[in-house]
Order: sequence, then C-alpha cells, then structure tokens
Amino acid sequence: MSKPIIVHTHGGPNPWKVVIVLEELGVPYECRLVTDVKGEAYTKINPNGRAPAIEDPNTGITLWESGAILEYLVETYDRDNKISYASFPEKYHTKQYLHFQMSGQGPYFGQTTWFRHFHSEKVESARKRYDEQLVRVVGVLDNILAGKQYLVGDKPTYADFAFIPWDNAIAWIFGEEQAQILPEDKYANFFAWHKRLLARPSVQAALVEQGKARAQAPKK
Repeated sequence: MSKPIIVHTHGGPNPWKVVIVLEELGVPYECRLVTDVKGEAYTKINPNGRAPAIEDPNTGITLWESGAILEYLVETYDRDNKISYASFPEKYHTKQYLHFQMSGQGPYFGQTTWFRHFHSEKVESARKRYDEQLVRVVGVLDNILAGKQYLVGDKPTYADFAFIPWDNAIAWIFGEEQAQILPEDKYANFFAWHKRLLARPSVQAALVEQGKARAQAPKK
C-alpha cells in the first residue's frame, strides 16, 4: 500500500482539484492546512508561496502548481486510465482542457473574486471586465459541452475535475446577482455538467475537506 501523499492546502479553490483526483484514484493522502503561505516553513516547499503543493513519500518528489500536480498524479498512479486517456487524440485533448482551466478559468475567476470581494476600492471597470471574462469562459465551456456529458470522450477525466472548485464558487462570487449575470437556463450544458460532477463521491469528499480547512483557518 502506498504511503499517504501530503497535500498542502488552504480554504481556496485550487488545492481541491488535487484532492478530487486522489479520491478518484484511491490514492491515500493527508491534507495539511497552510496558515501562512508566505512563511519560511512553507516557501521551502513552494517558493511561490501558493497552495497546493504535494510531497509524495513514495517517489520522493515535492511538487507545486496544481496543473503539474494533476499530470504527475495521473502519469504515476492512473495506470488503468480511469480518469485519463492513453489513446490519440483524447490524451492531448484532455491536456488541452487542463491548460484551458489553468490559463482561462482559474485566472479570470480569481480576478473576478478579487475585485468583487477583496480589493480595497470599488473599481467598476475592473469588476465589469472580469465579470465579462468569467461569463465568456462559461460560455466557451457551455458550447463545448453541447451534446456531451464530459469534456473528452465518454468518461470524466482529470480535466473535468480541474474545473470543479472554481465552478463551485460561482454562487458565492456573484451572490444574488448570479441569476442576472449567469442564468442557469442560458448555460444549461455547463450547469448540467457541473452538477453531474458535483454528485460524485470524490467531489463530495473533497468539499468536506475544504470545509474543514476553512473552519480551521485563522480568522481575519
């Protein structure tokens, strides 16, 4: 039996895509809450001072950047291609969507969150820009998912799972404005896909762990 992989986490979205994939693959893991991502103890693990990072005692690797972590986990532990593909072109399409999540969804959803919830001033032009970009990304996914249950082929892959944590934050990001900005009936393919993924035991387990991390985080 593998030794548990240490996953350094916080309450935000990015660590939980890693936990979902570990759950899907049945790989043991241990979540460790990082309370100071810029502190010396943690920057020895991740010099960029962000979560997640992993330490895998089975191979000796320490790795940060969530996309790189997902690719490592799949290449190392998904030997039966449960949540990945070895076939062409599916293997590369799955990578394509992971990169879209990392370069498109994550940054735009993150900036929308920042300007709506955390920026010290109300900058309406920035808020409008990132609202529009978030909606644009959802629209791209909605079109891709027309007539499909998952992004690639007939099964959920690590690329699908990568989108879940930020998608799950939409209701919090927009609050009561969501119905106007991002109506579910207009983006039915996207929301059906998200709900389909949300029902998976792996996702529910990750959300429980995320809830624990938020509860344990120091109050500001």
